[in-house]
Amino acid sequence: MDINLNDYSLKELKELQSQVAKAVSSFEDRKKKDAIAELEERARSLGFSLAELMGAPVMARKRTPAEPKYANPANASDTWSGRGRKPRWFEAALKSGASADSMAI
Repeated sequence: MDINLNDYSLKELKELQSQVAKAVSSFEDRKKKDAIAELEERARSLGFSLAELMGAPVMARKRTPAEPKYANPANASDTWSGRGRKPRWFEAALKSGASADSMAI
C-alpha cells in the first residue's frame, strides 16, 4: 500500500487521520472482544466462568460516620468527632482554659 500523502490537502489529511484513529480504536475493541470470548470459552471448558477465575471486583470499604466525641459547651448541638481539623469553638474553648476532657461527651 503506497499512498503519496503530499497529494492531499490539509483538510483531506485531517479527515484521513480521523478515519485512521477510528479504525485503530475499532480494531482494538474487536481484538479485546475476541480475546475475552476465547478466555471465556477456555474457562468454560475447564468448568469455570471467567468471572469466577478473575474473582469478584474488590469493593471499596464503606466508612460509617464517626461518632461525636466532643460537644460545644455553649451549644451542645455543635459536636466534633475528633477527626480532621478542630472546629473554631473547640480551639476557642481550649484558649479560654477549658480542657478537651471537659468537652468530651
